[in-house]
This record gives sequence, C-alpha cells and structure tokens, in this order.
Amino acid sequence: MEPRMSEYQYYEFHAIDRPLAEKEQGELRAYSTRARITATSFSNEYSWGNFKGNPDAWMEKYFDAFLYLANWGTRKIKLRMPSSLLSLETVKAYCHADSARAREKNGKIILDFISDEETGGQWEEGESWLSSIIAVRTELAGGDYRCLYLAWLLCAQNSELDEEEEEPDVPNGLGELSGSLSSFADFLRIDNDLLHVAAERSLPLGMPLPNHEEILNWVQTLSPGEKDGFLVRLVSEEGVYLRTEMFRRFLKEKQKVVSFGPKPRKRTVAELLSKAGEYREERKKAEVEKATKEKTRREAEEAARRNKYLDALARREPETWLKVNRLIATKQPSPYNEAIKLLVDLRDLATRKGKGGKFNSKFTWLREQHAKKPSLIERMRKAGL
Repeated sequence: MEPRMSEYQYYEFHAIDRPLAEKEQGELRAYSTRARITATSFSNEYSWGNFKGNPDAWMEKYFDAFLYLANWGTRKIKLRMPSSLLSLETVKAYCHADSARAREKNGKIILDFISDEETGGQWEEGESWLSSIIAVRTELAGGDYRCLYLAWLLCAQNSELDEEEEEPDVPNGLGELSGSLSSFADFLRIDNDLLHVAAERSLPLGMPLPNHEEILNWVQTLSPGEKDGFLVRLVSEEGVYLRTEMFRRFLKEKQKVVSFGPKPRKRTVAELLSKAGEYREERKKAEVEKATKEKTRREAEEAARRNKYLDALARREPETWLKVNRLIATKQPSPYNEAIKLLVDLRDLATRKGKGGKFNSKFTWLREQHAKKPSLIERMRKAGL
C-alpha cells in the first residue's frame, strides 16, 4: 500500500511469555532504525512511510500481543496464547467473521480483532492503548471469555453475522468489565447500548477465590500419575502456563457441582440489535428529559438570583445612574464595559416595574450627550440598548 501523506500509523508489539534474545532484537532492528526495541517490545509510528514487517509473521515468531492504530480509522489488536490454555474450537464459537478471527500455528492460538471506521483523518496517538488492554490476555488465559463475547458483539454490530445466528455462551460479568476489558471495548468501538443489552443475560462474577483447604482437597483427588506429570511440566518450558491451566481445571470441576438452574433461551443477532436500538432511543429520550429539567432548574435559579439583584438595585437606582455617568466620563474601555452592564440592569429593572418609557427617555438623553464617543455607542449597540 502506498503511504498516505501527512497521516499517522502506530505499531506496537509485546513479548510476554519470554523475552526476545539479542539475535531476535537484531532481526527486528533490520526492519527499522527508528523503532523503540527492547527485550519485550517493538514500537514505532509512521507519518510518511509504512511498516516493513509482517504483523502476522511477527506474532507467530516473536510476540504475544500487537496493537495497530491509523488516523483514518483502522484499529487492530492481536493476541497469542498457548493452545493448552485456549482451544481453537472455543474461540471460533465467538470469532468467525471479518472483525474477529482466530487461527492456530505451532501450538499457539492467534486472535485477530479489527475495527475499521472512517474518522475523517482525526489524529489520535496510539502509545497508551496497548498497556491499558494487554491484561485482557491474562484474563482470557484464566478462562475469562468476556473479550471473546465482546468481539462477537463487534461482528454483530458491523453486520457480519446472519440475523438469525444465536449468540454464543454469555460469560459472567459483562455488566462489570475490568479496566482492561473496558479499554478493549473502547478501542474497538463496541457499541455501549448493544453491550448494555447483552449484559442483561450475564450473571455477576461473584465466585470467590478458593481457599487453601479447597485446593488441597482437590489436589488429593488427583492420581499419582497426574501429579508426576504436573511436576515434570513444572520444571520444563511448559511451567510458565501450568498454574493457569491447573487453576482453570480446578474451577471447572468445582463448577460441576454448582447449579444455576436452566439456561435462558439464547438471543439472535437480530433480537440483540433490535433491543439495543430500543434501549438507545429510551436512553436518548431520558437524557433529553434530564437535560431539559436541568436547564429549567438552572434558569429558575438564575431568574431568582436576577430578581434578587434587581430588588437591591431598585433601592439604589438614582445612585446607579450617577455611577453610569462617572464611568462614561473616564473615556476608558473597562469603565465603558461596566457602564453598559449597569445600563442593561437599569433597563431590566424598568421593564420589570412597567416603566420602560421612563428608562428610554433617560437613555436617549444619555446617548445624545455622548454621541461623539463611537466606542461607547458601539458597545451600546452590541448590548441591544
């Protein structure tokens, strides 16, 4: 693709499970002399050129997370994790359209999420996004599938799914997203109204962390062969994932004895989109009503303050006319402005008392007396006097 003139692209990669060797960092440096490269990251921004690497190939070989942002509206996130922690079958129940895809390569699941909206060239920096999103990978590795369901919603809102397609299993906690999941949803521009409707069928997170005794009782149910296998893996390269895998198995077996009753009927894409539209209309109507009430309240308070001020002004009206004349006599801009403000107050007071004609007579005389002061006359005109 030819570079877009005066536009912005941001690329950021992160290695989480293992640091990059010096040789690997050197391989990356060959693609850019300007990029910021460390043992765990590669980041660069482009205004006149293009990235020379291949994000898909880099995710397969080097990195566990990737973020891309362009100021013409394209946003991408990629996550990589071991197949032992996340099956491709599970992922594809949620991610099977253009905006959310998944593939398996060399024992790793690589997830691709994309939001592509025309933004009219709005310039937005990309540096802070990945750090706020990256914890989603840890949550997903721990069995939290909320990011997958959010990705399915993104496909639904982008009209990439059949209207009669039923939603996948709704994970718990959609109504109480973590900070990283909120950033994930914001970055991919997932519709808040659609998320609100989807969360109505989501149970609270609620499950407390297990205590030492619960874990001990579960470990004692494992066979000697299983325990030996876990210990072997613990001291091998697989050990980095073992705790997460065992904890997920523990939770899965514990949940088998917990009954939440029959599951509700799954909603279709069309139903979710329709309900989101209805909710959006109700929300906007409520916001308009609230804003109208707030405006009425503020206007009433302002009217009360104005009346109180005019009541006080009525007791010093003659002195105020004298003050206006003194201010005008200074021939200074700031006193002119104060004089105009007082004249407006005197006009409003006269109108309230039903003596507008008397004010007009005094003001006409005042204007005639100072007709050769163009700056003052212009201020009077702008004030509507």
